[in-house]
Amino acid sequence: MEKQNFKNSTIYQIYTKSFKDSNGDGLGDINGVRQKLDYLADLGVDYLWLTPFFTSPMNDNGYDVADYTAIDPVFGTMEDVEALIREAKTHGIGLMFDMVFNHTSTAHAWFQRALQGDEKYMNYYIFRDGEPDTPPTNWESKFGGNAWEYVPHLHKWYLHLFDVTQADLNWDNPEVREELKKVIRFWKEKGIRGFRFDVVNLISKPEILENDTTGDGRRFYTDGPHVHEYLQELVRDTGIQDMVTVGEMSSTTLDNCIRYTNPDLEKKELSMVFHFQHLKVDYKDGNKWELKAPDYGELKNLFTTWQLAMQEKNGWEAVFWCNHDQPRIVSRLGDDRKYWKESAKMLATCIHLMRGTPYLFQGEEIGMTNACYDTIEDYRDVESTNYYEIMLQNGKSAGEALEILSRRSRDNGRTPMQWTGEQEAGFTEGISWLKVPENHTYINVEKEGKEQDSILVYYKRLIQLRKEKKIIADGEIAFMHQEDLSVLAYRRTLGKQRLLVYNNLTDQEVRLKTQELDSKFSYLIGNYQDWQRATEEDQALVLRPYESIVLADSAVDTNISK
Repeated sequence: MEKQNFKNSTIYQIYTKSFKDSNGDGLGDINGVRQKLDYLADLGVDYLWLTPFFTSPMNDNGYDVADYTAIDPVFGTMEDVEALIREAKTHGIGLMFDMVFNHTSTAHAWFQRALQGDEKYMNYYIFRDGEPDTPPTNWESKFGGNAWEYVPHLHKWYLHLFDVTQADLNWDNPEVREELKKVIRFWKEKGIRGFRFDVVNLISKPEILENDTTGDGRRFYTDGPHVHEYLQELVRDTGIQDMVTVGEMSSTTLDNCIRYTNPDLEKKELSMVFHFQHLKVDYKDGNKWELKAPDYGELKNLFTTWQLAMQEKNGWEAVFWCNHDQPRIVSRLGDDRKYWKESAKMLATCIHLMRGTPYLFQGEEIGMTNACYDTIEDYRDVESTNYYEIMLQNGKSAGEALEILSRRSRDNGRTPMQWTGEQEAGFTEGISWLKVPENHTYINVEKEGKEQDSILVYYKRLIQLRKEKKIIADGEIAFMHQEDLSVLAYRRTLGKQRLLVYNNLTDQEVRLKTQELDSKFSYLIGNYQDWQRATEEDQALVLRPYESIVLADSAVDTNISK
């Protein structure tokens, strides 16, 4: 297989259930994606990562897979998927499918056989003997509560790091690893050009399971003892070394991420990784369910540390703000009211000109915001409904809990794609499975496609820049103005070419003393109509609220496609 270039690519994530409904049942589906391929090609993206549409009870919106090679009827048929693969290819777009290999649904045939006492299939999962009132460890589920569930008729507990209906697979069993290789080969033969591996750094558990006296257990299984060995085996034996692969890394470390992605290592693992440290800068004391203002100093330090270390050791990152598990970034780190357009464009500039492969989550390109539901009945996410009850039990009022959910819930990123200003945002002709935000009347694809200064048009220009400017895909990165917490600024270099990127993270004007500017630099792109410099003498750059300015020296071709 020809090695695929991912450094000058942009990858677009589709949350299938919320992208486009083709049959009026209120649920996004495969044919809905097919209907929007012209739009995606015009946007300029190179790959589509589709969240799971496999057979599932949908307790975790498809991340509880009951059959890895069958299509859930709510999303369509295998024929629909095969047509999507063919049609995406004709549009110059590759497809990446989401492999949830840490766990299966408890509805999966393997787990059902295990519940029948079949020893072979019990060994596919992590079962432990025990008494009904004494779990094997005190580990906590990512969704709240204990991470073990008791099966009375077997007198055993099984491990579920996520929902109780998501039983962790036993990767130490070679038969499990062979079963999962079959899944990769199946989709590879169908023409899939890449894979995203869900929480893949959690697949290797320690041989001895013990209580965690200082935490929730994650230190024992995160980046576990055999995770690199098992990933190398999976990649080698399925022949996907040259395909685009990305691993979602939960609570990972920088050193491990370098090892996961360094192409110079003899044993290949992944093309790139997702890590989430930069999306915890508004967690109070590291707790997702406690609010605080974003710490921009910490954000800058995290970007600097990860970008420079990955560069030095030849690792590669997926750079992103949003996905189906995160709130909308313009509501989180921007201003989704007064400076909605400016801050959405600024946040896009931060990511798309960095070293790494940018990921764009559906609706991000039009500045979609958090849903801000005001009743718990509007929420569908299992994590959100679980933690709502936990927060009430811990003494929060209903109002306080709802305020936290309005800023933290995964449903903020899962609201239907806003195609038009019509009822249900043009997502469905029926009633959407999740309530459509009221602002779809003015935040939508149809409206922004007609406006030259829209967020949508700005994203198209950023995506095209990465294709046209080798310095963005392949250049080195260095960070500037670290002492100024209001500004994220960096320099890209490639040979004699230089690119300067300035981003004001705040709603206040910033006057930035610059030593790097000279007459060779010209304006490349930005989110205001012009850029301001105080005087030539004092070398000061004026950044308006949430302003981005990108300057290129004369060695960089500044002609970009509009």
